[in-house]
Amino acid sequence: MTINPDLQGRSYPAAEVYDVGREKIREFARAVKATHPAHFDVEAAKALGHRDLVAPPTFAIIIAQRADAQLIEDPEAGIDFSRVVHADQRFIHHRPIIAGDRLVAELHVDGVRAMGGGAMITTRAEIFAVSDGGGAEGREPVTTTTSSILVRGEGQ
Repeated sequence: MTINPDLQGRSYPAAEVYDVGREKIREFARAVKATHPAHFDVEAAKALGHRDLVAPPTFAIIIAQRADAQLIEDPEAGIDFSRVVHADQRFIHHRPIIAGDRLVAELHVDGVRAMGGGAMITTRAEIFAVSDGGGAEGREPVTTTTSSILVRGEGQ
């Protein structure tokens, strides 16, 4: 199956809420060798002016990949995940991710470019912290991620 060129411009709505917990931050920080005390000690984070533990900057990938899954699992996309190569990832942080945040991500397909028998797909995930209501008025921008994946064609 080939990649659907009509994916460009498609958006996927925010799905389930991701609750950021202290232990999730600590585990991620250990995994990526982030050693700043604000990732592990609440008092160290508060001394920097935060209300709780601060996640390492790349923690946003957890939420972004959950949004990306909507595209990968969309049967209309034509993406065979076994043929995907991750090409690029970028982050624009509007504010730090903090323990206690409740995050959602909307996914936007910004580009689909045919390359040989495959395609390069560029997506943008807009990550928001949501308050109890969860409506547009209760959403605070947290991070924008941009990702490029190469979906290899047959024989590549």
